[in-house]
Amino acid sequence: MMIPRRFYWFFDASVLVIAFLGADLLAPEIQKLIASTGILQLSYIAALSPQPEYVPEPIRDQLWILVIATLTMIVFLEIAGNYGKWVHQSITRILLSGPVASLLGLSIVSLVPFALHNPSIRLSRLLLFSFAIASAIGLTGYRLALRTYYRRRQAAGYYAKNILLVGLPSSVTWMSQYFAENVSSKQYKILGCLQVQERQSIALAAAQAANSHHCAPSYPKVLGHVSKLGDLLISKPVHEVIAIQPTTDGDWVSQVIRDCDNLGILLRIVPEALLLGETVRLRTLFPFQALHLPAVVLTPPHWDSDALFIKRLVDFVVSGVGLILLSPIFLLIAAAIKITTPRLPVLYKWRVVGRSGMEFTGYKFTTMEADADERRQELIERNEMTGPVFKIKNDPRVTPVGRLLRKYSLNELPQLWSVFKGDMSLVGPRPAFRHELERYAFWHKRKLSVKPGITCLWQVRGRNKINHFDDWVGMDLEYIDNWSLWLDFKILFRTVWAVLAGTGS
Repeated sequence: MMIPRRFYWFFDASVLVIAFLGADLLAPEIQKLIASTGILQLSYIAALSPQPEYVPEPIRDQLWILVIATLTMIVFLEIAGNYGKWVHQSITRILLSGPVASLLGLSIVSLVPFALHNPSIRLSRLLLFSFAIASAIGLTGYRLALRTYYRRRQAAGYYAKNILLVGLPSSVTWMSQYFAENVSSKQYKILGCLQVQERQSIALAAAQAANSHHCAPSYPKVLGHVSKLGDLLISKPVHEVIAIQPTTDGDWVSQVIRDCDNLGILLRIVPEALLLGETVRLRTLFPFQALHLPAVVLTPPHWDSDALFIKRLVDFVVSGVGLILLSPIFLLIAAAIKITTPRLPVLYKWRVVGRSGMEFTGYKFTTMEADADERRQELIERNEMTGPVFKIKNDPRVTPVGRLLRKYSLNELPQLWSVFKGDMSLVGPRPAFRHELERYAFWHKRKLSVKPGITCLWQVRGRNKINHFDDWVGMDLEYIDNWSLWLDFKILFRTVWAVLAGTGS
């Protein structure tokens, strides 16, 4: 995840604190170095340190210098646009922003004694110039490093968005040509297209023949009919959908809007007449469109990016610390499983579906017999959960140790590794098995619009009391619609209580 721009204020402030402390620490050594070279005989150099020996002031008496300089530099960098996306920052801007910000901060600090008419305020010019040089190097250096890092990731395709095209063959062909000529594959990739006509293959052949003399790129892979868009948005990693609305027979557009709305996918609706039609004097203006297309953009409501960054930071720190502190318990549980059921593996690998249909492998402590999956069909009549999820209160496949682990949710602890990697979050909807997803109703799939989690509202409200899958999903959607960091913290606190009380499973 990209770090929100506001957090770079903190990073800049940290760089300036380090630069200030370093300047204060090294100022005596710098003075000795200057004295040993003999250049202090030059009047304008000697003016930097009029006293024969540098005597540092207490840090608490100089903190005002750091505060004023830091605020001045951050405000300047914000106004100058230095907190935009790093991949778009030019080398010239970065090389100039650090020195100019440091010079401006130095100037403002130097004006304070004059503005206050207070002769008791003492300023060490050696300290100020050392701080200015150190801050310029620090601000410029780490910006160049970040720009290089993000540029390399962009070049490797980490930030490329997958585009799905929906429209008539002629429109899709035009759009493919447009992407090939105007859009970098490092930013956007055409994943495929959907047909909007039952007999579109004939029209497709005609469109390709009509455009063959233009050396158009190969037609995108056809992934099915537009009626299957909802399923495709879950099974394929689609970031954006571009629907080219035809001049006639465009009833399918309303279904595209509904599917993208339910699953939280950005949708661009482009009128076909603006693409294939010709104008003499009128021109289409779209200066603020990322793809420079004349489109109506329907974007889903996004969770606050700063809060999402904090959520990921909490996930990373808590899961990392948890894996270390709970390692003795991991060893004890592993030993108990091996002693009581030596033929069973310690960890159970489950292949599940996460956000936007992305599959990943999660881990839990083994709590069932080796033939649990084979015996599932013979126990299907005892299923206590309506819907695609299988649940039995007193499941005969569970081992004795597994029953204890499930009572206190200890079998879930290895999922901290999935949280640490970023596949899951501490709080979020339960991930789905692929065979469960095939039986989901369309509205159920909206739970996959966010990252899955170890716990959520269904855990703290007693998942052992929930027998209707619709109620379970309803809690997940309630969480999605009302998400906040405070809600996450409340769920985590109540989860700890439910685990200790043994009521969460």
